[in-house]
Amino acid sequence: MFCLRRSHRSPHCAATKCPGYTEDQLPGNGHFVAAGSGIWDNGAACGRRYRLRCLSGLRRPCKDGSIVVEVVDFCRHSPCPSTLVLSTTAFDAVSKIPNTKINVEYAQI
Repeated sequence: MFCLRRSHRSPHCAATKCPGYTEDQLPGNGHFVAAGSGIWDNGAACGRRYRLRCLSGLRRPCKDGSIVVEVVDFCRHSPCPSTLVLSTTAFDAVSKIPNTKINVEYAQI
């Protein structure tokens, strides 16, 4: 379980640290993430897919169900605020409350 923070990046973002991901090659549903150093693995995380779901947060932000996200970038914040930084679309798919921290569980698929 790790904390996630809503990303200020839109589903239409600039080039990423993962080769082969240009703006028109991002997942069409907008469910993508930037990986923190804990799972980045010197870029080996690029393209990995994770099933994740919201577990908890302030004011009960979680939506039911899970989503699948794909790693397309390295977290550009130093230090990175979380293990995974979700795109706005991915965050909105699991949380009813924008701009909050949520606890999630995730597993590589």
